[in-house]
Parts: sequence; structure tokens; C-alpha cells
Amino acid sequence: MRILPVLAALALAGCAADGLRIAEQGSFAVGGTVVRAPGEFDFARPTRSDGRTLHGDHAAVAYQIPVEAKATPLVFLPGYGQTSRCWDTTPDGREGWRTTFLRRGWPVYLVNQPRRGAAGRTTVAAMPAVLPDDQLWLENFRIHAGAFPKGEAAMDQFLRWMTPDTGPIDGTLVADSLAALTKKIGPSVLFTHSQGGIFGWAVPGRGGRVAAIVAIEPSAFPFPKGEVPEPIPNSSPFTPIKPVPLETADFAALCRTPILVVFGDGIAAAPDKANWPADGWRARVEMARLFVDCVNRHGGDATLVHLPEAGIRGNTHFPFADTNSEEVADLAADWLRAKGLD
Repeated sequence: MRILPVLAALALAGCAADGLRIAEQGSFAVGGTVVRAPGEFDFARPTRSDGRTLHGDHAAVAYQIPVEAKATPLVFLPGYGQTSRCWDTTPDGREGWRTTFLRRGWPVYLVNQPRRGAAGRTTVAAMPAVLPDDQLWLENFRIHAGAFPKGEAAMDQFLRWMTPDTGPIDGTLVADSLAALTKKIGPSVLFTHSQGGIFGWAVPGRGGRVAAIVAIEPSAFPFPKGEVPEPIPNSSPFTPIKPVPLETADFAALCRTPILVVFGDGIAAAPDKANWPADGWRARVEMARLFVDCVNRHGGDATLVHLPEAGIRGNTHFPFADTNSEEVADLAADWLRAKGLD
């Protein structure tokens, strides 16, 4: 007879029955631009554009802070075609990394980058492409590796994560919004995935307060001007893998940031013309090794982990969605502890 009052008390206290307790949560926009049409706004003719403004190009952020939270927030940025949904729940319905790291005591901030998802308000028009391209991404993301959730329902949920951009992808907008976010919430660990990794590298050089970067299968890597390696060819449609030139001062700022780079399974160890997805990611891993060596040569602290070499097998391009996602989270959490960020 006392079950309902107890559950009501738990809800009021922000305490779930399984122990997850949230002290604060909410959402906000950060960064962005404002454009104004020429002329003066006329109240009597409100449909005319004269003098009207448009607020857009911002990032949309949702956050949760657990009870007795650790001092350093975690900021999660998704990759190409993805929104913050990918961090919420795995395709087969398990807890995503949002909840995984909340349970471990970290404040979590999920980002929708400018011109995508909940941050879709753009100041530059673009028509989203409508193409039947599911199989292209399933192959490129190595989804057929062993640890991806099985079954049609999980696959259907995964494919419905894909989200078009409402305007041109602008790396400067993304990096500036992330820098503004870290200035607002304090020194943060930046978790990036895939294309999001490209934007994450620029945040320290744009004044972002970045305590560390955990880059999950980033698709490109920066190098200081004058030390840019040659592109790495491969047999994928995305050949070659090109390095990103970075101003010397911006690369120096990045080198002051501890970096963990993580790659999954199903990646070729040598050039493989017959298996273009494995070969495409082989080229990225090769570029990653050059990047890590360059950062460390400049006095930085960068580590590359290839999960099979660490005894964690079967991972796709989405290790936070795979059936062993908790094991990969353990690896990242252990690294954060080693850096004094727990």
C-alpha cells in the first residue's frame, strides 16, 4: 500500500528506482549569428521582410547534471548525418553513453551542431538531398562487424538516426559554438565522433576551454603548416584521406590538450582493394598514427587505441551503439581517470 507514495517521493527527489539521480537538467542555444534584412520593419505589413531579423546557425545543447557530480563536464558531438540522439539510446534499446557517463558521475552535455537536428535554423539556404543511400553508409560504417546489435528492429532504429543538414556544413560555426559552450560551462572533455572530430580539433585554438578530447573514429586529422603529410590513397569512394592544415598557434593549443583517439574493428592492416570500407578506415588509422606522432613530437599527450589490439573486438564505426558499448566506455573512463579528470 505504500509503493505509490515511495515512488512519488523518488520522482520528486529526481531519483530513479535504479539509482540514477539528476540534480539539474535543461537545454539552451549557444553561438550562432543574426542577419537583418534591409529597411525598417513595418508593423502594418508584417509579412514583408523589410527590417526583419533571423537568428540561426547556433548549436542546440541539452544537459543533465547528476547528484554529487564530478567537476569536469563531458560534451558529446555526433558525426556526419547524426544528431544527439545517437548518444541517448542504442539501436536495440540499451542505455546510451549519455546515461552510461551520468551513472559514473559526469555532467553530460549533448550537442546538435549548427544547421542540423534541433539546431536546424540556418541563415544560408540549402536543399537536403533525398537519396536512397542506406547501404552506402552501412558498408562505410562497417555495421556488419560482430558487435553491432542484431535484428531488423535495431537496424531500422539505426537507419532512422540519419538526419539531413538544413544548410551548408560550416566547420567554423561548429567549432565556434563548441568554444562558446566550454566558455559557458567551464573546462570540458570533448567527445567527438567521425566528422565531428574534424571540428573538435579546432576548438582549443578558437579559445575553447577543453580539458581533453576523446575522438571516436575521427575522419580527418590536423597538422601544423609545414608538416602536412601526403594524402593517403585507398580503395573507398572517399579516397584519398587528406590531412587538414592548421595554423601553428592553433596546433600548439591542441597540443596542450590530452587526446585519446579510438578506432574499432574490421579495419584492414594493409591496402585491400577488394574490401573498400576496411581499406578506407585503414587509411584513416594510418593518418591517425601520423597525427599522434606529430602531437607528441610537439610536446603534446596523444594516445591511439585500436580496440582489437586492446582486446575489445567486433566494434563498428559506432562503438557507443555496439553491444559492448559499456566496455568501450570503461576504456574511455579509465583514460579520463589517468588524466585526473574524474
